Amino acid sequence: MKEALLYEKLEDGRVRCALCAHRCTVAEGRRGICHVRENRGGALYSLVYGQLIAQAVDPIEKKPLFHFYPGSRSYSIATMGCNFRCLFCQNADISQTPRETGRILGHETLPQAVIAGAQRTGCQSISYTYTEPTVFFEYTLDVSRLAHAAGLANVYVTNGYMSAEMLDVIASPEDRLLDAANVDLKAFTDDFYREMCGARLQPVLDALKMMKARGVWVEVTTLVIPGANDAEGELREIARFIRTELGEETPWHVSRFYPTYRLTDRPPTPAETVLRAREIGLEEGLRYVYAGNLPGMGEDTLCPSCGRAVIRRVGFRVLSREVREGACAHCGARIAGVGL
Repeated sequence: MKEALLYEKLEDGRVRCALCAHRCTVAEGRRGICHVRENRGGALYSLVYGQLIAQAVDPIEKKPLFHFYPGSRSYSIATMGCNFRCLFCQNADISQTPRETGRILGHETLPQAVIAGAQRTGCQSISYTYTEPTVFFEYTLDVSRLAHAAGLANVYVTNGYMSAEMLDVIASPEDRLLDAANVDLKAFTDDFYREMCGARLQPVLDALKMMKARGVWVEVTTLVIPGANDAEGELREIARFIRTELGEETPWHVSRFYPTYRLTDRPPTPAETVLRAREIGLEEGLRYVYAGNLPGMGEDTLCPSCGRAVIRRVGFRVLSREVREGACAHCGARIAGVGL
Protein backbone atom coordinates (compact mmCIF):
# COMPACT_ATOMS: atom_id res chain seq x y z
CA MET A 1 0.00 0.00 0.00
CA LYS A 2 0.95 3.61 -0.52
CA GLU A 3 -0.77 6.65 0.90
CA ALA A 4 -2.75 8.30 -1.84
CA LEU A 5 -2.26 11.79 -3.18
CA LEU A 6 -5.07 14.29 -3.74
CA TYR A 7 -7.45 13.70 -0.86
CA GLU A 8 -8.63 15.57 2.21
CA LYS A 9 -9.52 14.35 5.67
CA LEU A 10 -13.07 14.96 6.89
CA GLU A 11 -14.93 14.50 10.16
CA ASP A 12 -15.60 11.09 11.68
CA GLY A 13 -12.60 9.50 9.98
CA ARG A 14 -13.97 9.99 6.48
CA VAL A 15 -11.89 11.20 3.53
CA ARG A 16 -12.77 12.86 0.25
CA CYS A 17 -10.78 11.76 -2.80
CA ALA A 18 -10.00 14.45 -5.39
CA LEU A 19 -8.38 12.20 -7.96
CA CYS A 20 -11.28 11.90 -10.39
CA ALA A 21 -14.61 13.52 -11.09
CA HIS A 22 -16.50 11.12 -8.81
CA ARG A 23 -14.87 12.84 -5.81
CA CYS A 24 -15.82 9.96 -3.55
CA THR A 25 -16.38 10.46 0.16
CA VAL A 26 -15.01 7.28 1.72
CA ALA A 27 -15.79 6.08 5.23
CA GLU A 28 -13.31 4.24 7.44
CA GLY A 29 -12.65 0.74 6.09
CA ARG A 30 -14.41 1.40 2.78
CA ARG A 31 -13.22 1.88 -0.78
CA GLY A 32 -14.09 4.43 -3.44
CA ILE A 33 -15.95 3.73 -6.67
CA CYS A 34 -12.71 2.50 -8.25
CA HIS A 35 -12.39 -0.10 -5.46
CA VAL A 36 -8.61 0.29 -5.38
CA ARG A 37 -8.38 3.23 -2.95
CA GLU A 38 -9.27 2.51 0.65
CA ASN A 39 -9.71 4.53 3.83
CA ARG A 40 -7.61 3.00 6.58
CA GLY A 41 -7.50 4.83 9.88
CA GLY A 42 -8.69 8.09 8.35
CA ALA A 43 -6.06 8.09 5.58
CA LEU A 44 -6.59 7.13 1.95
CA TYR A 45 -4.36 4.45 0.47
CA SER A 46 -3.74 3.15 -3.02
CA LEU A 47 -4.04 -0.64 -3.01
CA VAL A 48 -2.46 -1.06 -6.45
CA TYR A 49 0.78 0.90 -6.28
CA GLY A 50 3.32 -1.12 -8.25
CA GLN A 51 0.98 -4.12 -8.51
CA LEU A 52 1.16 -4.69 -12.25
CA ILE A 53 -1.39 -7.05 -13.76
CA ALA A 54 -0.25 -6.49 -17.36
CA GLN A 55 3.00 -5.61 -19.13
CA ALA A 56 3.50 -5.72 -22.89
CA VAL A 57 5.33 -4.12 -25.77
CA ASP A 58 2.78 -2.64 -28.18
CA PRO A 59 2.92 -0.58 -31.35
CA ILE A 60 1.91 2.96 -30.47
CA GLU A 61 -0.85 2.59 -33.08
CA LYS A 62 -2.60 0.10 -30.78
CA LYS A 63 -3.36 2.81 -28.21
CA PRO A 64 -4.50 4.15 -30.75
CA LEU A 65 -2.14 7.05 -31.39
CA PHE A 66 -1.50 7.70 -35.09
CA HIS A 67 0.22 11.09 -34.84
CA PHE A 68 2.60 10.46 -31.93
CA TYR A 69 5.89 8.87 -32.98
CA PRO A 70 4.15 6.64 -35.55
CA GLY A 71 5.71 3.23 -36.03
CA SER A 72 7.34 3.27 -32.59
CA ARG A 73 6.88 0.80 -29.75
CA SER A 74 5.37 1.61 -26.37
CA TYR A 75 5.97 -0.26 -23.12
CA SER A 76 2.43 -0.77 -21.84
CA ILE A 77 1.47 -1.37 -18.22
CA ALA A 78 -1.64 -1.63 -16.05
CA THR A 79 -2.83 -2.40 -12.57
CA MET A 80 -6.31 -3.63 -11.70
CA GLY A 81 -9.26 -1.29 -11.28
CA CYS A 82 -11.32 1.38 -13.00
CA ASN A 83 -13.51 4.31 -12.00
CA PHE A 84 -16.05 3.35 -14.73
CA ARG A 85 -18.18 0.22 -15.02
CA CYS A 86 -18.69 0.17 -18.80
CA LEU A 87 -21.05 -2.59 -19.88
CA PHE A 88 -18.90 -3.08 -23.00
CA CYS A 89 -15.48 -3.16 -21.32
CA GLN A 90 -12.91 -5.10 -23.35
CA ASN A 91 -10.69 -5.71 -20.32
CA ALA A 92 -13.31 -6.40 -17.66
CA ASP A 93 -11.32 -9.33 -16.29
CA ILE A 94 -8.74 -6.90 -14.91
CA SER A 95 -10.63 -3.61 -14.70
CA GLN A 96 -13.76 -4.82 -12.90
CA THR A 97 -12.44 -7.59 -10.66
CA PRO A 98 -11.84 -5.33 -7.63
CA ARG A 99 -15.41 -4.03 -7.87
CA GLU A 100 -17.01 -7.40 -8.48
CA THR A 101 -14.99 -9.60 -6.14
CA GLY A 102 -12.94 -7.28 -3.94
CA ARG A 103 -9.75 -9.05 -5.06
CA ILE A 104 -6.66 -7.17 -6.22
CA LEU A 105 -4.03 -9.16 -8.06
CA GLY A 106 -0.69 -8.21 -9.57
CA HIS A 107 3.04 -8.63 -9.21
CA GLU A 108 5.07 -6.00 -7.43
CA THR A 109 7.17 -4.02 -9.88
CA LEU A 110 9.32 -1.06 -8.93
CA PRO A 111 9.16 2.01 -11.21
CA GLN A 112 12.82 1.50 -12.09
CA ALA A 113 11.99 -1.95 -13.46
CA VAL A 114 9.43 -0.45 -15.83
CA ILE A 115 12.02 1.95 -17.21
CA ALA A 116 14.53 -0.87 -17.61
CA GLY A 117 11.96 -2.96 -19.46
CA ALA A 118 11.15 -0.12 -21.84
CA GLN A 119 14.81 0.49 -22.58
CA ARG A 120 15.60 -3.19 -23.00
CA THR A 121 12.82 -3.62 -25.59
CA GLY A 122 13.61 -0.48 -27.59
CA CYS A 123 10.43 1.39 -26.70
CA GLN A 124 10.11 5.14 -27.20
CA SER A 125 7.34 5.64 -24.67
CA ILE A 126 5.52 4.15 -21.71
CA SER A 127 1.75 3.75 -21.98
CA TYR A 128 -0.49 3.52 -18.96
CA THR A 129 -3.32 1.56 -20.49
CA TYR A 130 -5.60 -1.54 -20.54
CA THR A 131 -7.36 -0.33 -17.38
CA GLU A 132 -7.83 3.30 -16.29
CA PRO A 133 -4.49 4.96 -15.44
CA THR A 134 -6.19 7.54 -13.24
CA VAL A 135 -6.79 4.91 -10.55
CA PHE A 136 -3.09 4.03 -10.32
CA PHE A 137 -2.05 7.67 -10.54
CA GLU A 138 0.61 7.62 -7.82
CA TYR A 139 2.46 4.85 -9.62
CA THR A 140 2.14 6.51 -13.05
CA LEU A 141 3.53 9.69 -11.52
CA ASP A 142 6.65 8.00 -10.17
CA VAL A 143 7.21 6.05 -13.37
CA SER A 144 6.62 9.17 -15.49
CA ARG A 145 9.30 11.14 -13.69
CA LEU A 146 11.85 8.40 -14.25
CA ALA A 147 10.69 8.01 -17.85
CA HIS A 148 11.39 11.65 -18.68
CA ALA A 149 14.77 11.45 -17.02
CA ALA A 150 15.53 8.48 -19.30
CA GLY A 151 14.28 10.24 -22.45
CA LEU A 152 11.03 8.27 -22.70
CA ALA A 153 7.61 9.77 -23.38
CA ASN A 154 4.50 9.13 -21.26
CA VAL A 155 1.10 8.18 -22.68
CA TYR A 156 -2.30 7.82 -21.02
CA VAL A 157 -5.03 5.71 -22.60
CA THR A 158 -7.91 7.01 -20.55
CA ASN A 159 -11.62 7.57 -20.08
CA GLY A 160 -10.84 11.20 -19.30
CA TYR A 161 -12.52 11.31 -15.90
CA MET A 162 -9.58 12.77 -14.01
CA SER A 163 -9.87 15.89 -11.88
CA ALA A 164 -8.32 19.27 -12.57
CA GLU A 165 -6.14 18.72 -9.49
CA MET A 166 -4.73 15.54 -10.99
CA LEU A 167 -4.01 17.23 -14.31
CA ASP A 168 -2.33 20.08 -12.46
CA VAL A 169 0.19 17.50 -11.22
CA ILE A 170 0.72 15.20 -14.22
CA ALA A 171 0.39 17.91 -16.87
CA SER A 172 1.44 21.13 -15.18
CA PRO A 173 2.74 23.86 -17.51
CA GLU A 174 5.99 23.97 -15.53
CA ASP A 175 6.69 20.23 -15.51
CA ARG A 176 4.44 18.42 -17.99
CA LEU A 177 5.03 14.72 -17.45
CA LEU A 178 2.15 13.57 -19.64
CA ASP A 179 3.12 13.84 -23.30
CA ALA A 180 0.14 12.30 -25.07
CA ALA A 181 -3.27 10.84 -24.36
CA ASN A 182 -5.90 8.92 -26.23
CA VAL A 183 -9.20 9.78 -24.58
CA ASP A 184 -12.39 7.78 -25.00
CA LEU A 185 -15.25 10.14 -25.77
CA LYS A 186 -17.75 7.34 -25.52
CA ALA A 187 -20.87 9.27 -26.53
CA PHE A 188 -22.31 12.76 -26.41
CA THR A 189 -25.22 12.26 -24.03
CA ASP A 190 -25.29 12.15 -20.28
CA ASP A 191 -27.81 9.29 -20.42
CA PHE A 192 -25.28 7.06 -22.20
CA TYR A 193 -22.57 7.81 -19.65
CA ARG A 194 -24.87 7.22 -16.68
CA GLU A 195 -26.48 4.01 -17.98
CA MET A 196 -23.54 2.43 -19.77
CA CYS A 197 -20.56 3.64 -17.73
CA GLY A 198 -21.72 4.85 -14.33
CA ALA A 199 -20.38 8.34 -14.96
CA ARG A 200 -21.21 11.72 -16.52
CA LEU A 201 -20.30 13.36 -19.81
CA GLN A 202 -19.28 16.88 -18.78
CA PRO A 203 -16.17 15.96 -16.74
CA VAL A 204 -14.78 14.15 -19.79
CA LEU A 205 -15.31 17.21 -21.99
CA ASP A 206 -13.68 19.40 -19.35
CA ALA A 207 -10.65 17.10 -19.03
CA LEU A 208 -10.18 17.00 -22.79
CA LYS A 209 -10.06 20.79 -22.93
CA MET A 210 -7.70 20.97 -19.97
CA MET A 211 -5.29 18.46 -21.49
CA LYS A 212 -5.26 20.33 -24.77
CA ALA A 213 -4.67 23.64 -22.99
CA ARG A 214 -1.75 22.12 -21.07
CA GLY A 215 0.04 21.05 -24.25
CA VAL A 216 -0.69 17.32 -24.12
CA TRP A 217 -0.98 15.74 -27.58
CA VAL A 218 -4.58 14.48 -27.64
CA GLU A 219 -6.32 11.95 -29.86
CA VAL A 220 -9.95 10.94 -29.34
CA THR A 221 -11.62 7.54 -29.74
CA THR A 222 -15.33 6.75 -30.01
CA LEU A 223 -16.49 3.14 -30.02
CA VAL A 224 -19.58 3.21 -32.25
CA ILE A 225 -22.23 0.92 -30.71
CA PRO A 226 -25.37 0.02 -32.69
CA GLY A 227 -28.47 1.65 -31.25
CA ALA A 228 -26.54 3.37 -28.46
CA ASN A 229 -24.39 6.18 -29.87
CA ASP A 230 -24.45 5.66 -33.64
CA ALA A 231 -27.06 8.29 -34.60
CA GLU A 232 -25.70 10.68 -37.22
CA GLY A 233 -26.67 13.71 -35.16
CA GLU A 234 -24.74 12.53 -32.12
CA LEU A 235 -21.68 11.66 -34.18
CA ARG A 236 -21.79 15.15 -35.68
CA GLU A 237 -21.95 16.66 -32.21
CA ILE A 238 -18.83 14.76 -31.19
CA ALA A 239 -16.99 15.86 -34.34
CA ARG A 240 -18.02 19.48 -33.82
CA PHE A 241 -16.87 19.42 -30.21
CA ILE A 242 -13.47 18.07 -31.27
CA ARG A 243 -13.10 20.69 -34.01
CA THR A 244 -14.26 23.71 -32.01
CA GLU A 245 -12.80 22.87 -28.59
CA LEU A 246 -9.72 20.79 -29.39
CA GLY A 247 -8.88 21.87 -32.92
CA GLU A 248 -9.41 20.56 -36.43
CA GLU A 249 -6.03 18.80 -36.35
CA THR A 250 -7.05 16.56 -33.44
CA PRO A 251 -7.29 12.97 -34.72
CA TRP A 252 -10.60 11.16 -34.17
CA HIS A 253 -10.73 7.35 -34.18
CA VAL A 254 -14.19 5.85 -34.76
CA SER A 255 -14.05 2.16 -33.94
CA ARG A 256 -16.16 -0.90 -34.56
CA PHE A 257 -17.92 -2.47 -31.57
CA TYR A 258 -17.91 -6.21 -30.92
CA PRO A 259 -20.23 -7.78 -28.29
CA THR A 260 -18.40 -8.29 -25.02
CA TYR A 261 -18.73 -8.38 -21.21
CA ARG A 262 -22.32 -7.39 -20.36
CA LEU A 263 -23.31 -5.93 -23.70
CA THR A 264 -23.78 -9.03 -25.80
CA ASP A 265 -27.31 -8.40 -27.05
CA ARG A 266 -26.13 -6.15 -29.87
CA PRO A 267 -24.45 -7.14 -33.13
CA PRO A 268 -21.03 -5.92 -34.23
CA THR A 269 -21.15 -2.48 -35.76
CA PRO A 270 -21.63 -2.70 -39.54
CA ALA A 271 -18.53 -1.58 -41.38
CA GLU A 272 -20.69 0.87 -43.31
CA THR A 273 -21.66 2.62 -40.07
CA VAL A 274 -18.04 3.08 -39.02
CA LEU A 275 -17.04 4.36 -42.45
CA ARG A 276 -20.01 6.74 -42.45
CA ALA A 277 -18.91 8.03 -39.04
CA ARG A 278 -15.49 8.71 -40.55
CA GLU A 279 -17.13 10.63 -43.39
CA ILE A 280 -19.12 12.68 -40.88
CA GLY A 281 -15.94 13.68 -39.09
CA LEU A 282 -14.38 14.83 -42.34
CA GLU A 283 -17.56 16.67 -43.35
CA GLU A 284 -17.48 18.51 -40.02
CA GLY A 285 -14.00 19.80 -40.76
CA LEU A 286 -11.70 17.38 -38.94
CA ARG A 287 -8.49 16.79 -40.85
CA TYR A 288 -7.64 13.33 -39.58
CA VAL A 289 -10.38 10.75 -38.99
CA TYR A 290 -9.68 7.02 -38.77
CA ALA A 291 -11.74 3.85 -38.85
CA GLY A 292 -10.80 1.41 -36.08
CA ASN A 293 -11.19 -2.37 -35.86
CA LEU A 294 -11.51 -2.51 -39.66
CA PRO A 295 -8.02 -3.48 -40.82
CA GLY A 296 -7.15 -2.01 -44.19
CA MET A 297 -10.05 0.45 -44.22
CA GLY A 298 -9.73 4.12 -43.31
CA GLU A 299 -6.40 3.80 -41.49
CA ASP A 300 -4.06 5.85 -43.69
CA THR A 301 -3.00 9.37 -42.76
CA LEU A 302 -3.89 11.62 -45.67
CA CYS A 303 -2.31 14.98 -46.31
CA PRO A 304 -5.06 17.58 -45.69
CA SER A 305 -3.66 19.70 -48.51
CA CYS A 306 -2.98 17.37 -51.45
CA GLY A 307 -4.92 14.30 -50.27
CA ARG A 308 -2.01 11.88 -50.78
CA ALA A 309 -1.41 9.10 -48.25
CA VAL A 310 1.61 10.07 -46.18
CA ILE A 311 1.43 7.19 -43.69
CA ARG A 312 -0.01 3.88 -44.87
CA ARG A 313 -1.23 1.34 -42.32
CA VAL A 314 -2.86 -2.05 -42.01
CA GLY A 315 -4.03 -2.85 -38.51
CA PHE A 316 -1.32 -1.64 -36.17
CA ARG A 317 1.46 -1.88 -38.76
CA VAL A 318 2.93 1.12 -40.53
CA LEU A 319 3.64 0.08 -44.11
CA SER A 320 5.19 3.30 -45.41
CA ARG A 321 5.88 6.89 -44.40
CA GLU A 322 6.14 9.86 -46.70
CA VAL A 323 6.52 12.56 -44.08
CA ARG A 324 9.67 14.66 -43.97
CA GLU A 325 10.31 16.62 -40.77
CA GLY A 326 6.59 16.92 -40.08
CA ALA A 327 5.60 17.82 -43.63
CA CYS A 328 4.04 15.99 -46.57
CA ALA A 329 6.78 14.66 -48.86
CA HIS A 330 4.58 15.42 -51.88
CA CYS A 331 3.43 19.01 -51.35
CA GLY A 332 5.23 20.23 -48.24
CA ALA A 333 2.08 20.85 -46.19
CA ARG A 334 2.40 20.44 -42.44
CA ILE A 335 1.15 17.16 -40.92
CA ALA A 336 0.03 17.63 -37.34
CA GLY A 337 1.57 15.52 -34.64
CA VAL A 338 4.64 14.74 -32.54
CA GLY A 339 7.66 12.87 -33.83
CA LEU A 340 6.51 12.77 -37.44
